Amino acid sequence: MKKPHHPPFSDRLIARELEASLGNVVLGRQILVLESTRSTNDFLRQMLTSDLAEGVVVFAEEQTAGRGQRANKWHSAPHQGLWFSILLRPRITLAESARLTSWAAEAVADTIRQQLELAPQIKPPNDVYIGPRKVCGVLVETKAGPGRSFAAIAGLGVNLNQSPDAFPEDLRERAGSLAMAIGRPVDRQEFAVALLRELDRSYAENF
Repeated sequence: MKKPHHPPFSDRLIARELEASLGNVVLGRQILVLESTRSTNDFLRQMLTSDLAEGVVVFAEEQTAGRGQRANKWHSAPHQGLWFSILLRPRITLAESARLTSWAAEAVADTIRQQLELAPQIKPPNDVYIGPRKVCGVLVETKAGPGRSFAAIAGLGVNLNQSPDAFPEDLRERAGSLAMAIGRPVDRQEFAVALLRELDRSYAENF
């Protein structure tokens, strides 16, 4: 397998450039890029107030305590993937909130298909695979609001440019990256814009 090399383009995410590329969207209207945080879901939860606008996105170049479903850890190698959380205020009931996990996983899979012509598979409810290797996980956490309203924080981790030895030894047999699948690095900024556009478009259709 060809080992992904370090990308020739900048491997830094730049918030103002992401916002400018996205233009008039709800999801991604305000973007923060942190150098390092424990978990983008935790960071956004601490920011959360009743008047914080839907669509705020927090990226981290590195997560030191990223989380997946069922208290699993999520390995977030610095500058190698997209680790981010989005604030949502969907017009559905809290009992329907599991739909948000499926929506986010489907948006990732659709973006991979469109951008890289790969054939990802969703392993319900929250994982995206290419062949036998997991390339994305989704963790949606909710917080009840007044009446029947609630806020949701959708956390996504997408492995873009890791080589096999970038993963902890116990994950190397089952974790993968998009670069491993296509044999070349993926432009993180470009993929982030494509993914946020797809998330914004499909969220407006469904919620």
